[in-house]
Amino acid sequence: MATAAIKPSAEAACRLCRGRAVKTESQQLMANNMAKFFHDTTPLHLESGEMLPEVTIAYDTYGERNEDDSNIIWVCHALTASSDVESWWPEMIGEGKLLDASRYFIICANFLGSHYGTTGPLSINPATGEKWYGDFPKVTVRDMAECHLRLAEHLGIKRVKLLIGSSIGGFQCLEMILANPDLAENLVLIATGATTTPWISAFNESQRWILENDPTFGERRDDAGESGMAAARSVALLSYRGGPAYCLTQQDNEELKGDLFKRRVHSYQRYQGEKLRRRFNAYSYASVSYAVDSHDIGRGRGGVEKALASIKCRTFVVGITSDILFTEVENHYLADNIKGAHYHLIDSSFGHDGFLVEAESLNKLILEFIN
Repeated sequence: MATAAIKPSAEAACRLCRGRAVKTESQQLMANNMAKFFHDTTPLHLESGEMLPEVTIAYDTYGERNEDDSNIIWVCHALTASSDVESWWPEMIGEGKLLDASRYFIICANFLGSHYGTTGPLSINPATGEKWYGDFPKVTVRDMAECHLRLAEHLGIKRVKLLIGSSIGGFQCLEMILANPDLAENLVLIATGATTTPWISAFNESQRWILENDPTFGERRDDAGESGMAAARSVALLSYRGGPAYCLTQQDNEELKGDLFKRRVHSYQRYQGEKLRRRFNAYSYASVSYAVDSHDIGRGRGGVEKALASIKCRTFVVGITSDILFTEVENHYLADNIKGAHYHLIDSSFGHDGFLVEAESLNKLILEFIN
């Protein structure tokens, strides 16, 4: 098992907000893409014992499959992201980068219960003809992986060059490869874990508590619980970034120093909450948080270590020094228990969000690994 630490670049602090004036050929291929939908009428039996009579899966593809399907990269997205990879991982896209649509066929599917096209709380319940809302059954990460595997079968994809995911995206990758050990030639897991720890579940429960205290949550309407979700998101952001990132990016401006009670970070917290309120749904937010809490790859497989030991594909685990959600210990545990796995540690001040910010290091590391 190889171990290394990669220092963050000087530009890391501004990557998430930097504009891209000129699109490369690969980026243009991504930008021209439109979401596709697979409607599966085979009932989906959930781990909870409930059933979805049918499932629609939203997915995006970029680039062209070659004749022997040896150029497929399957990306699993994180919590409130979507199948539109360019919208949340733009710095990983382009010629010479990992997600080069002129070289690879890239696919990402929106996961079950989310808000971006795949069956979720705002979908129609066939039994009632109305939207599910709070009646949507609880789903697990394993249920999400089952949907991905159904999509792969529908598309005739038997094996991919690379299966990659961060955070809950890593959860999905683990479940997919455990359900189908021959699915991937290479597996890359970034800032993730084999199980959801009590620490992570505590954040999720506190967020759901905030959500439930919004008096509109529970009403059968699309915008129910939005204010609660915005407040919950501001709490979640603390766990995504951590103290060092806040101290690096949210120091007070000179003009604020005359106000004893006003801090720059106040508007930042509210802005982040409002940003999610405008693009996501509270019922989906609750649904995916419960799915995170369900994560345990050892369930029904004889325990976590036995499950990890069964993974045979080439595996690369990447941790982030300041990640307080998925610590170095949890990422190292994955690498230690997957035979032959490589492990790298990125030195970053941006916590769990380092997987979004430290694209320069990730591109270099992962391309070296798969090539």
